Amino acid sequence: MRFTEDDIKSWHEDGFVIIPDFFTVGEIGPLLEDFDLLYGRRGQGDGLLLDKKQPGSFGASHAKQFTNIDTLPYNASAAINMISLHPALISLAQRLLDTEQVHLYQSHTWAKYTGEADYDQGFHCDFGNHTLTVPAEGNRQRTVDIIIYLTDVTDGHGALHYVTKPDVDAVLGEGAIWALQEAEQFELKKRERSAASAAGSVVVHGIDTFHRGTNLTVPDGHRFTMTVGYKAAGNDMIGFTTWQHAADRPWQLVFNHADPAQLACLGIPLPGDPFWTSRTLRLTQQRWPDWDMRAYFAAPANEITR
Repeated sequence: MRFTEDDIKSWHEDGFVIIPDFFTVGEIGPLLEDFDLLYGRRGQGDGLLLDKKQPGSFGASHAKQFTNIDTLPYNASAAINMISLHPALISLAQRLLDTEQVHLYQSHTWAKYTGEADYDQGFHCDFGNHTLTVPAEGNRQRTVDIIIYLTDVTDGHGALHYVTKPDVDAVLGEGAIWALQEAEQFELKKRERSAASAAGSVVVHGIDTFHRGTNLTVPDGHRFTMTVGYKAAGNDMIGFTTWQHAADRPWQLVFNHADPAQLACLGIPLPGDPFWTSRTLRLTQQRWPDWDMRAYFAAPANEITR
C-alpha cells in the first residue's frame, strides 16, 4: 500500500494530506520526458519582481496562470496517459470516498515557469468549476483531487499553500466555502501551511478545502505537476472534463494499455455488463481495432429482445 490509515484520517480531518514517495523515480522519469516534449523550457526568467508585492496585498486567479495545461489523453507516451489510472490512485480514491466504483473525472498536466505569470492567488476552494451546487457532506458525494509532483516543489518553486479545515473553521466558521473579505484572507494567511515536497509526492485534497497558488521565485525554475480528480461513479453533480468531447485525441494510448478496472473509471462498462451485446462488442472492436477486448468477448453477451 502506498498510503496509510493515518493518511486517510488526515484527509478527512484536515482536508489535505501530503504523501511523500507515492510514486517511484522509475515511474516519474518517463513523465518528465513527456513534459519536455509537450512544453519544452518555456517562460524562463528571474521572476523575482513578481514576489515583491505591496504589504497586505493578495493575488488573484487569471488566465495567464493556466497557460501550460493539457488534458487526457496526451500526445506523448503511454506512461503519462496511464498514470492517472494507476491502481494505487484508484485504491486511494475508493478508500477516501468509501465506495468500490469510482470514476476519473479530471486529468491534466500543468507546467509553471518562473516569470511566465504571476501565480500568486488568494485563498479559495475549487468547487466552482467542479459542480453547479456546493461541496457535499457525505463521503460518497465528495471528490478526491490529487496533485502529482513530477519535480521537487519547494516554496521557491511555487508550492501550494493551504489551510486545514479546523483552522478554517476557527477563522470563518464551520463549513465555510468562501473567503471574500480582505480581513478573512489575512487571517487565513496567518494559518497557512506549505505543501512543499519532493518529486513523486502527491497532495490530496477536496474541492471544499482552502488553498492558494504561489509564485515561483527560483531563477529559471519550473514546476511540473499533474492534477487527477476522482468521484464516485454515478455522481452527476460533479464534472470537469467530458472525455467523449475529445474523440479525435489519442485514446488508443489509454485503451491499449488499460485493464477493465481502469477503463471502468472512464465509464467503460466492465465485461459482462448488460451494455455488451454481440453487436456492441463487434462495433466497439471496429472503432478501436488495436484494443485487446478478449476479456469482454469472453464474458456472456447480453442479447436485446425487441
